[in-house]
Amino acid sequence: MLHIITYTQLVSTPTVHSGHDSGVREVAQVGARLSYALMCLTLIWGIFTATGWVAKLTGRQAVRSTHMVLATFTLAFGGIHAAAFLFLTDSDEIFGLSNILIPLVDGGKLRWGLGIVGLELMTAILISTGLVKYFVYRRWLRLHQSAYLAVGLTIVHSWLGAAANGHLSILWLGGLTLLVPTAVLSVLRFVPSKKLVSAGLLSRT
Repeated sequence: MLHIITYTQLVSTPTVHSGHDSGVREVAQVGARLSYALMCLTLIWGIFTATGWVAKLTGRQAVRSTHMVLATFTLAFGGIHAAAFLFLTDSDEIFGLSNILIPLVDGGKLRWGLGIVGLELMTAILISTGLVKYFVYRRWLRLHQSAYLAVGLTIVHSWLGAAANGHLSILWLGGLTLLVPTAVLSVLRFVPSKKLVSAGLLSRT
């Protein structure tokens, strides 16, 4: 019985919705998919910015600027995805502002909470970047590095959401295509440079 309850909190059976709500959900889905893709690219470019692995090809400023643009669009589409739920009119799924801002409030599902925390954490990171001069750099850097946690939470949210809405069989290949390089680069980011050079993954400078 406990197993059934836990699974129900994560994945629910798709239901039939009105024409209005179907349109709203399509907007939410498009926003979610674009945000997912841009989020993965943002993290990849963030790693390039921090490590300088491609700085010689494009210049460090170009990599940094690309990272900021991708991050901005990630949050924009993530915000569209979340805000779309405010326009649902189904009697069994009415969302208020608290539902998209506070995890697990008023019967909120765990997968929703993961997305809320991930999006809010990424928003805090973006805001702090504009205010970095007011922070002690090491503290700002620790906050910025929490992006790995935010991305992880949001990825889990995305996969659970796709499963709950019956889209996993369609989206899994695209999701993995973006997830694999993101995960690999995230791991390599914390491997000492000497080991990467000895493995032939980086050239000596």
